[in-house]
Amino acid sequence: MSFKKRQILGFGLILLFLIVLLSIMVFTLNKLKANMTEIVEDRYYKVQTVMDIRQLFSRSDREILYVAIDADNKDIDNSLQTINDNHISISEGIIKLSTIANQTQSQQLLKKLDKQYTSYTDTESKIIQLIKANGSSAELNELMDEQRTKRLEVLSTLDEFKEYQEGIMIDTLKSSQQTYNDMIKFTIFAVFFSILVISTILSWMIRSTSKELQSITKVIQKINFKNLSAIPRITIQTKDEIGEIASSFNEMAGSLEEYNQKEKDFTQKISEQNWMQTGLAEIATMYQRIVDIEELGKRLITRLAPMVGASFGVFYIRRGQGEDTRFVKTASYAGEGNEAGRREFQIGEGLIGQCAIEKKSQIITDIPDKYQLITTGLGNVNPKSIIIMPVIFEDEVVGILEMASLESFTNLQQIFLQRVLETLGITINSVQGRMEIERLLKESQAQTEELQAQSEELQSQSEELQAQSEELQSQAEELRMINEQLSERTHDAEEKSRELEEAKINLEEHAEELRKSSKYKSEFMANMSHELRTPLNSILILSEMLETPEDNSLDEEKQEFARIIHSSGQDLLKLINDILDLSKVEVGKLKVQFDEMNMSEVPELLHQNFDHVALKKGLNFTVVKDENVPNIFFTDQQRFQQILKNLLSNAFKFTHEGAISVHIKNAEKENIKKLAHTEITDEWIEISVKDTGIGITNEKQKIIFEAFQQGDGATERKYGGTGLGLSISQEFAKLLGGWVFVDSEEGKGSVFTLLLPNLPSGIDLPLDEEVDSSVLTVATNENVITEKIEPDQINQEIQQLTQANKNMLSNKTVLIVDDDHRNIFALRNALESQGMEIISAENGFECLEILKEKNSVDAVLMDIMMPVMDGYETMRNIRSQEMYQELPIIALTAKAMKGDREKCLKAGASDYISKPLKIDQLLSVLRVWLAK
Repeated sequence: MSFKKRQILGFGLILLFLIVLLSIMVFTLNKLKANMTEIVEDRYYKVQTVMDIRQLFSRSDREILYVAIDADNKDIDNSLQTINDNHISISEGIIKLSTIANQTQSQQLLKKLDKQYTSYTDTESKIIQLIKANGSSAELNELMDEQRTKRLEVLSTLDEFKEYQEGIMIDTLKSSQQTYNDMIKFTIFAVFFSILVISTILSWMIRSTSKELQSITKVIQKINFKNLSAIPRITIQTKDEIGEIASSFNEMAGSLEEYNQKEKDFTQKISEQNWMQTGLAEIATMYQRIVDIEELGKRLITRLAPMVGASFGVFYIRRGQGEDTRFVKTASYAGEGNEAGRREFQIGEGLIGQCAIEKKSQIITDIPDKYQLITTGLGNVNPKSIIIMPVIFEDEVVGILEMASLESFTNLQQIFLQRVLETLGITINSVQGRMEIERLLKESQAQTEELQAQSEELQSQSEELQAQSEELQSQAEELRMINEQLSERTHDAEEKSRELEEAKINLEEHAEELRKSSKYKSEFMANMSHELRTPLNSILILSEMLETPEDNSLDEEKQEFARIIHSSGQDLLKLINDILDLSKVEVGKLKVQFDEMNMSEVPELLHQNFDHVALKKGLNFTVVKDENVPNIFFTDQQRFQQILKNLLSNAFKFTHEGAISVHIKNAEKENIKKLAHTEITDEWIEISVKDTGIGITNEKQKIIFEAFQQGDGATERKYGGTGLGLSISQEFAKLLGGWVFVDSEEGKGSVFTLLLPNLPSGIDLPLDEEVDSSVLTVATNENVITEKIEPDQINQEIQQLTQANKNMLSNKTVLIVDDDHRNIFALRNALESQGMEIISAENGFECLEILKEKNSVDAVLMDIMMPVMDGYETMRNIRSQEMYQELPIIALTAKAMKGDREKCLKAGASDYISKPLKIDQLLSVLRVWLAK
C-alpha cells in the first residue's frame, strides 16, 4: 500500500469513526428531544384541553342548575346562550382530542366520553324544554337526578383520561432520563474507544512509515564514499512513494558506479598516454651520440624489453644486397650464451624472413608446450606470446625485432613498439651513415691516393643525406599542409553549423508564417461567411415572405419567382457551408466526438430520409443490415450520418431508373488490407451504397473525391452541383479512421463502399478554432412524414394555430439593432406582419439611447458585428442596468466561429440565432421568450 493511500486510509478510518460516533450521539439527542417534545407539546396539550373541557362542563352544569331553580328570571336566555356556547366548545375539544389521540386507550376513553356527553346533552335539552313548557316539579326533579348521574359519569371519564395522560407523561419523562443516562455512558465509552482506535491507527501509520525509512537509512549509512565502485542497493518492498525513493536511490547508485568506472577508465587512458610519451622520450634520448649499430641494438633491446614486459628479445639488422640479403642478429636480451636465437635469416626463411617480405608485424599466442625459450635460474619457461616486428625505412625493411613474454602483449605495448619502430629506421640509417663515414675517413688516412674518390663518395653520401633531409622537410611540409587542411575543414564545419542554424531559424520563421497564414485563412473564411450571410439573410427572409404572402397580393407567377429566389438562396447557403466545411477539414480543425451509436436504428433513419425521394423518382430503395453487425458502434454519429446522406444523395441524383440499395455488414479482410493503418482496431464495418445510375469511367474515379470535381463538364451542366459532397465524405471518413472506395462502370451504376473502425477510445486530433456546427451540416433532402388528414381539418387547425401565435406576438415592441438596412427592412416587414411594433437602431449607442427614453421594449434583436459599439459591449451595458436584467435579448450573427454562441450568452444574450435567419425559427424563439 502506498504512503499516500496509508495516510488516506488512516485518517479516513478516523473520520469515519468520528462520523459514526457523532451520528449515534445526534440520534440519541434527537430521540431525547422527541420525548421532551412529546411531554411538553403533546401530553401537556391533551391534559390542558381536558381541563378546559371540565371547566366548561362545570360552568354549563351551574347554568342549567340556575335555570332550573329560577325559571322566572329574565336572564334565562343569557344562561341558555352560555350553555349552548359551552356545548359547542366542549364538542370541538373532544373532536380535537380524538384527532390527536395516538394511543388505543386514549381513543377508547374519548369515545366513551363522547357517548356520555351526548347522553348528558340530551338530558340537558329535556330539562330546558320542560322549563320552557312550565312542566311539573316532579318531572323536573327526576330529570335533574338523571342529569346529575350523567354529569358524574362525564367527570369520572374526564378524570380518567387526565390521569392516563399524566401517567404517560411520567413514563416518557423516565424514558428520557434513562436515555440521557445511556447517552452519558455511551459518550464516555465512545471517547475512550475513539482514543484507543485513533492511537492504534496512528501507531500503525507511524510504525509502517518509519520501518521503511529506517531500511533506506541503513543502506545509505553503509555507503563507502571513498570507493564508489560498489554501492549497496535498497530492497524495494513497496510500490509507494517510499518505494519510488528507493528506486531513485538505486538508479542514482548505478549512475555513480558508471561515472566512477568512466573516471577510472579515463585515468587509465591518461596514464597509458603518459607512459607512452615518457617511453618514447627516453628512447629518443637514448639514440643520441650512438655511432655504432651494434651499440644501438644492445641499448635498444636492453631499454625496450623491460618497458613492454618482455622476458626475451633479439634484434636483427639487414646485411647485404640482392640475393645475398640476410638479417643478422645484432643484440639479444636474456639470451643463453651463443644459443640465444639464430645468428641470421635469409629473406623468406622462417617467420623472420616472412616478416621481411610482408613488411607486417606478427604475433604468436598459441605456443606449443615443448617450446622452451625463456631461461631462469630455476630452469626454462614457456613464453605466452611472441611478437615479430619489421623496422622499415623508405619502404624497405632494415631490421627486425623479435620479443617473447610470459604474458600476452597488450594493445598499448603493441602500439608503443610500433611508434618506436617508426623512428628506429631513420636512426638505423643515420647510424649506418655515420659508421660508413668513419670507415671512409680511416681508409682516407690509410690510402691518400684514393682520397679524391672517397671525397666524391662522401659528397655523394652527403647529397643523399641532404636529399633525405629535404625529404624529411618535405614530409614536415606535408604534415603542415595536412594540419592546415584540417583547420580549413574545421572552419568549414563551423560554417555549415552556422548555415544549419540559420536554416533552422528560417524553417521556424516559415512555420510561424504558415501558422499565421492558417489563422488568417480561418479568420478570412469566418469573415467571408459573415459578409455573404448578411445579404443572404435579407434575400431568404424577403423571398420567403413573398413566397407565401398572407394577403394574396401576388399572382402565381410572382410567387413562383419568389420561390426560385428562395431556392437559389438556399443553394448559395449550401455552397457556403460546403466550402467552409472543406476548408475546415483541410486545416485539421474539424472536431469529431466519438460516442456509442445504435446501428439498429440506421436502416429506419435512412428510410425516413429517402423513402419519399425514391417514391418521387420511381426508384426501388432498400436497406439491409446483417445480423452479425454489432448493435453498438463507437464513432462520431453526426459525421457518420452525414457521409451516408451525402452518398445516398449522390446516388439518387444520378439514378433515373432501377434501384438503390444499402448493405451494412462486417468488413471483409481484403477491403481492410487496402487501408494504411489497420492496427488501431480489429472491428470494422462495411457500408456499401449501390445504384443503377449513369456510372463513372475508370479515368474519372480517382478525381471525383477531389474538391470541385465531377465526372466531366457534361455531368456538371446536366446535373449541377459543386462537386464537394464526395470530397467532404472522404475527408470525414479519414477523420473517423476509415476510407471511401468506389467501384463503377459507365452506364451500369456505381458502388460506393465506406469502411469504418469501431473506436471506443476515439482518435486524437489537433483542434484549434472550430467553425460552428451550424455550418457543418451538408444539405440533404428533408424528411417528410405524411399522414392522411382531411383538408378542412388541416386548414382549420392552421388558422387556429396562426391566430394564436399572432395574438401572442401582437402589440409587442421589438428593438432591432443592426447596421445593415437590408436586414432591418426584412425583419421589420416580417415582424410587422405578426402585429408587432418595430423600433430600429444602427449601432450600440443608438440602442442604449432608445432604451433610456423608452422602457416599453419587450425584446431586442441584437446584431454582433457593428461599427462604433459592437453587440457584445452593447449587451453588457444593457445588463448592467437593473431594470433590464430580464429583458429578452436575442443575438443575431453571420460569423460562424464556434465560440460565438458561448461568447454571446456570456455577454448577456438570452438566446442565439445564426444568419441567415428562418422566419419560423425567429418567431418561435420570440414566442418562447415573450411568453416568459
